[in-house]
Amino acid sequence: MTKQFTRRQVEKNDEKDTMLFILHDKVYNVHSFLNEHPGGEEILLDHKGTDASENFDDVGHSNDAMELMKKYQVGEVVESERKNQSPKQGWVAGYTKTGEKKSGSSVPFYLLIGGLALLVAIISYIY
Repeated sequence: MTKQFTRRQVEKNDEKDTMLFILHDKVYNVHSFLNEHPGGEEILLDHKGTDASENFDDVGHSNDAMELMKKYQVGEVVESERKNQSPKQGWVAGYTKTGEKKSGSSVPFYLLIGGLALLVAIISYIY
């Protein structure tokens, strides 16, 4: 069974070697990731003890970041305090609103068509 946290427990946590925050009703301990975070440790420290879901969604993290997050999840918010927020649609290329990996290419179809059209236009212009 997954460990359950109240929002207050996450907010007030001061255990050594923990840096907790909430993303979409899941609790993460990113203490061991502080020095590795590409955006710098300050951004993680600024969100310590908070629900950082909206800020996380606004950044638009990569598929690799989504996979990496799984190893830092240490629990969930207790049922009675859950917000039941879904990640914003399109918050990460290649993932659905529920966070499940989509099958197929993560390159948007319209980008592929646009590239082909540009290539045809250049070839037509040259010849």
